[in-house]
Amino acid sequence: MPSGKPMSGSDDLRFDCVVIGSGHAGCCAALSAVQFGCKKVLVTDKCPKEWAGGNGLFTAGAMRTVHGGLEDLAPLVRNVTPEMKVQIDLEPYSAKQFREDILRLGKGQPDPTLVEAVVSGSRDAIQWLAKSVQVPFVLSFHRQAYEVDGRKKFWGGMALAVEDGGKGLIRAHHERLREAGVELRYKSAAVSLLTDGERGIVGVVLRDSGTGAEVRVTTPSVVLACGGFEANPDLRAKHLGEGWVHARIRGTPYNTGDALSLAESVGARLTGDFAGCHSTTWDANARLEAGDLEMTNAYTKSGYPLGIMVNVLGERFVDEGEDFRNYTYAKFGRAILEQPGGVAFQVFDGRMVPKLREEEYGDGVVRKITANSIEDLAERLEVEGLKDKRRFVETVKEFNEAVRLHLTERPDRRLDIAVKDGLSTQSSQMSLRVPKTNWATALEEQPFVSVAVTCGITFTFGGLAIDSKTSSVLSDASGTPIPGLFATGEVVGGLFHHNYPGGSGLTAGAVFGRQAGKSAGLRLAA
Repeated sequence: MPSGKPMSGSDDLRFDCVVIGSGHAGCCAALSAVQFGCKKVLVTDKCPKEWAGGNGLFTAGAMRTVHGGLEDLAPLVRNVTPEMKVQIDLEPYSAKQFREDILRLGKGQPDPTLVEAVVSGSRDAIQWLAKSVQVPFVLSFHRQAYEVDGRKKFWGGMALAVEDGGKGLIRAHHERLREAGVELRYKSAAVSLLTDGERGIVGVVLRDSGTGAEVRVTTPSVVLACGGFEANPDLRAKHLGEGWVHARIRGTPYNTGDALSLAESVGARLTGDFAGCHSTTWDANARLEAGDLEMTNAYTKSGYPLGIMVNVLGERFVDEGEDFRNYTYAKFGRAILEQPGGVAFQVFDGRMVPKLREEEYGDGVVRKITANSIEDLAERLEVEGLKDKRRFVETVKEFNEAVRLHLTERPDRRLDIAVKDGLSTQSSQMSLRVPKTNWATALEEQPFVSVAVTCGITFTFGGLAIDSKTSSVLSDASGTPIPGLFATGEVVGGLFHHNYPGGSGLTAGAVFGRQAGKSAGLRLAA
């Protein structure tokens, strides 16, 4: 049985449930544990207090859920008045659509039992967050809707976000934790799990990062909610490849794979896509080793469906209009990292610049390169790292010609960024090797604007195998639950492969976190 040295001069601590990780998923587990009878709950995190909240703090707070349309969601949000409803188009999002989105983007590899748990539990989880946690939900007009003919039209299957993004989400969670009497400890790393034969988990050893002192905590239930290994360059190189040491850390620098090593030490099973991750298009000027506590999600640069992306050789390399942004942004970071130098340039013309989101592309948020011609833009980008000005200009001209020829054959098509409009670069006269399938409009109106982007890694997809109904961590030897050990959030493996539909990560954390807390309460009562 693993053992830990108790803190000198102190009694062992005893809790009904210990949650390792102070982010969204861990908070859901802790609050659920309280609701299901755990009177003494500890949330512990190795980060200092100012970094509390894990990766949830750095999100836009978007959550994907099954819903019945505007009338279903309106009671949950605080930014829709009765007068506004008549100007909003928000179609229902069914369980079938949600399920198919995860499986489609995961190329059929996600564990169907985990997918079903998330899909079927999504609406109840959102309701619980809104009512019990008092999460300030809003309709995501700024990220998931475009104005079309004077109407706010939602797209991509997702509509909910949190007021003030991840900051608002974590603020609500931690206010409820304090009200519930949950104890929070920071700079307190879990270094080993304590087990006792068939009883399973009986405790955890915590180490103070300042003094190095250790304390043994007795508990019948431990919930692992401290993320994946994305902030560990050695593990990124091992599982994702050597090039991934150059990826920018989008969020917390404290997700270094601790949950995996803790669980493996007691025989847990690993599963899922260890070569896969959420990798977004990220500001090339952002710091390498961690996100920014003030900027949080503002370094995301997800406006590429409105323009094109080219590498330093002046070549396009992805279909920017392959699908809605929230179905492609989690994989295009990888595509950028695979380009020479691991950077690229997003390029927009004067018609599209006003449509870019201010929180990502506003003055003071990102460094923009502006010019009155494509040739002049090429000159200016050379200073930023563009290696082939001539090819860059040719690429834009070829793109523009392909768009023009497509329109000669399909003159009925019009730009509509709220639907997949079919405006493309492909026609019988000319088809680009790398197409743009939707929203393809010529870059021909000044000013021309470009921003440099790179890969920002959010979380890794490989993780722990869990029971889909209880969130229990499974034994590698037997495939059965390890008594008293649960997992939620980004450390869960098997749910996402290759890519994922935006907003489903926070939803999964809530679903599995609630299950873990309930399981801890039931274990205490047994």
